[in-house]
Amino acid sequence: MNALVPLLVTLPLLGAAIALIFGRRRRVQVGVSLSTLTLVLVIAAVLLYAVDQSDVPLAVSVGGWPVPFGIVLYVDRLSALLVVVSSIVLLAVLLFSVGQGAADGDDDTPVSIFHPSYLILSAGIFNAFIAGDLFNLYVGFEILLVASYVLITLGSTESRIRTGVVYIVVSLVSSILFLAAIAAIYGALGTVNIAQLSERMMELPQEVQLVLHLMLLLAFAIKAAVFPLSFWLPDSYPTAPAPVTAVFAGLLTKVGVYAMIRTETQIFRDNDVNTLLLIVALATMVVGVLGAVAQAELKRILSFTLVSHIGYMVFGLAIATPASLGATIYYMVHHIVVQTTLFLAVGLVERRAGSTSILKVKGLMKAAPLIAVLYFVPAINLGGLPPFSGFIGKFALFDAAAQVGSPLMYVLIGGGIVTSLLTLYALMRAWNLSFWREEEEHGEETGVVDRIAYLDAAPAAATQTERRVIPRVMTSATAGMVAVTVALTIFAGPLYELCTTIGAALQDPVYIGQVDVKTPEGAIE
Repeated sequence: MNALVPLLVTLPLLGAAIALIFGRRRRVQVGVSLSTLTLVLVIAAVLLYAVDQSDVPLAVSVGGWPVPFGIVLYVDRLSALLVVVSSIVLLAVLLFSVGQGAADGDDDTPVSIFHPSYLILSAGIFNAFIAGDLFNLYVGFEILLVASYVLITLGSTESRIRTGVVYIVVSLVSSILFLAAIAAIYGALGTVNIAQLSERMMELPQEVQLVLHLMLLLAFAIKAAVFPLSFWLPDSYPTAPAPVTAVFAGLLTKVGVYAMIRTETQIFRDNDVNTLLLIVALATMVVGVLGAVAQAELKRILSFTLVSHIGYMVFGLAIATPASLGATIYYMVHHIVVQTTLFLAVGLVERRAGSTSILKVKGLMKAAPLIAVLYFVPAINLGGLPPFSGFIGKFALFDAAAQVGSPLMYVLIGGGIVTSLLTLYALMRAWNLSFWREEEEHGEETGVVDRIAYLDAAPAAATQTERRVIPRVMTSATAGMVAVTVALTIFAGPLYELCTTIGAALQDPVYIGQVDVKTPEGAIE
């Protein structure tokens, strides 16, 4: 099994190289991309089954270099689960983009650039999830940064270049903070291997630990779009092509959340900043969802709800119990899938109606009933209506907080409930205006105009694009993702049990000591 671990990163990189060589042959690039991500999904599923059955993580020292000098790739239940979910999302979005490219040509997503960049982005995501040391995690983030900057500026429009510059500047600031923290940690402890850091960090004074702790959290909070460091996200994501926005929203911020989970549970177990995290979580939830309510454009509404729901994950992490960590991981999986699905559905709305402004789009229930269903199901799921996975994840988080029972926990529970209700309000208001509101032959009804007139000044409220044909593969990819969101509810029992096991393992310091770092040939270093 150890030999399979490096393939999670090397296969997408190899696929990117092949796709770049065949830059003028669309079908070859599509075949390479689909085959690569499918193979990674199969390998990740095998690794998840293996580590779950053996209860022992896999740790491979690439190239045979001994710890702490070598690059360690680490696969436990958490990293394997996230690679499986990420592969599913990346495959679905890739199919969506293939349909879009076949219909539009290279106008929006130049295929010769898109496929190599997309596979490099995938490699960065997978590398971050299986990184066994902080520097390799940093490398994963930088791979993400390079590929995501190319993808976010595809088409070279003025708005994409402008927001791309903001995105890369913010990302570079985060990277500099992360690199400075790595240098300080290595200078203090002589290693950046996460397993070794978990044992050595307690040797440092609490004040030094706190400084290092806050440096890492600040870097990861920028990448995860935690308030008040989330200002860049609502303006950056909506300008990108639909498939790029979908994969960014579903995965990139979760890489930052994943890094925070590793930091809090494995490196700084004895340095508690949970009260600070709880306050930040509450602010992220409330401010994010208030921003969503004030928007008139579907992509911006979803971008602000993305920010607010990162707050739920920080909330669960800050409770710091096995139950809350399990609930956080379940909610993280839920949010990756549901948020991606909603952005794909909005991509279909944009093609069908020529706009994503809820002031302009109307009558889609009759004109495109399938798109209406594809939007409605993940929307009520994200809003937390029972019995969907969004309700299950939020209820589990609230239950874990209630078990702690402090006043601050109850404040967070209240904030989480308000956030959920406002999320549902924002998404259902968009549903009502875009799908239920009918086209008027003699102008619009005055009552509706009066009720939504306050949104006229919202960013992108008047945005209009060209109406385009929707290829079947785009609809099929979105429908497939909707099916996955429903599967999260149908199979919530075994999935939540797996997440609970992961949460308990993350709280167990002995778990780190179970790892034997091996070379690909199997010799223990």
